[in-house]
Amino acid sequence: MALVHGAILDVDGTLVDSNDAHARAWVDAFRELGFDVPYDKVRPLIGMGGDNLLPVAVGIEEDDPRGERLSKRRGEIFKEKYLRTLKPFPGTRDLLKRMRREGLELAVDSSASREDLKPLLEIAQAADLIDSKTSSDDAENSKPDPDIIHAALKRLRMASDEVLMVGDTPYDIESAGKAGVRTVAFRSGGWTEDGLRGAIAIYAGPWDLHDRFDTSPFAKPETKKS
Repeated sequence: MALVHGAILDVDGTLVDSNDAHARAWVDAFRELGFDVPYDKVRPLIGMGGDNLLPVAVGIEEDDPRGERLSKRRGEIFKEKYLRTLKPFPGTRDLLKRMRREGLELAVDSSASREDLKPLLEIAQAADLIDSKTSSDDAENSKPDPDIIHAALKRLRMASDEVLMVGDTPYDIESAGKAGVRTVAFRSGGWTEDGLRGAIAIYAGPWDLHDRFDTSPFAKPETKKS
């Protein structure tokens, strides 16, 4: 097994407490455009990009004119109504700083658009600590497809076994696994340990991984504590 030299980090639900807000923005957009989709149906789909969420939620493809209107309106509602309410999870910046001190190169991969990703990284207080940023604009298909992971690996110039994914949904684990990348998962996005099956380690959130970094999959062999 190769040494870990990099981390690919999800943003929503992993660094920023935003999954509920994304779900509500989708529900609001659906309602405005005549679709009655309950929050409880949308919430478990957060972590997918719109190209995968829309067919499951309402049976419409994103490139359908109705899908395009829904995606656009969802983005507008999210920025107008919910973005200002978001906060980073405790320990987010401390964890990223620790990763940098350990010599890890950091990339973010997100199903959000490039336009949405920028303010989220500012909220996370993470923009200055990230080496590369990959969004849904850089991939043909979003999570749980592996396209975004492949794009992040290309930007990091690393092999799949040199990197760990950090995410909070089964879609992170699935997309990373399809690209040959192992995942460290957080429960902060709302999933239970059973829902995060397939991750090599599971933590409560950034604060928990930071506090237990020396025993985590990121710890260097010579410093890892048992």
